[in-house]
Amino acid sequence: MKKLIFTAALALLINAAFAQTENSTLIAAPMSKEEKEMMKAYELYATPGEVHAQIAKDDGAWIAEITMWMSPGAAPIKSTSKVANTMILGGRYQQSTHTGSFNDMPFEGISTLAFDNAKKMFISTWIDNMGTGIMIMEGKPAEKGKILYMKGKQVDPVTGKDMDVREELTFNDDGTQKMKMFMTPIGGKEYQTMQMVMTRMTK
Repeated sequence: MKKLIFTAALALLINAAFAQTENSTLIAAPMSKEEKEMMKAYELYATPGEVHAQIAKDDGAWIAEITMWMSPGAAPIKSTSKVANTMILGGRYQQSTHTGSFNDMPFEGISTLAFDNAKKMFISTWIDNMGTGIMIMEGKPAEKGKILYMKGKQVDPVTGKDMDVREELTFNDDGTQKMKMFMTPIGGKEYQTMQMVMTRMTK
């Protein structure tokens, strides 16, 4: 719905910016103060900034050491995956592709990371070949940018209801990154479901 409103507003501004004469020649019409402010807001919203440049520094190939817990107190399941980070759409978003295996089955996942200039907030999405839904999280950094805290929802396949999930992404001084994922089952208590330690691959 927000995208439709954005598109409609932009179309109205474009129509207002041009007036058609009798000989069908388009000439620019002066914009009002409100229209100029709106165009400026859209321009700032669409322009990658310093935060996007910082995200881009993580582009490249990484190795991820993954530990998962299927339920509270369960034995950990360990695996390894390859991660490829790439900025897309003119440096506005970072797309990460994950390939590996889980319980001897091929695993593929794709995430996107955005920094919304208007909301001043990070937003991430996650999809993989182990489901058909999309996990969406948002949050802000803390500890002087050393940790990114994200919160969101993930569907419970058994009940079809959303569960609370959260993530802590720590940027370590040695260049590695550690991500911890937590989930609160329907009617249960929060527990850690995953830990992923990522190390940049050397060329």
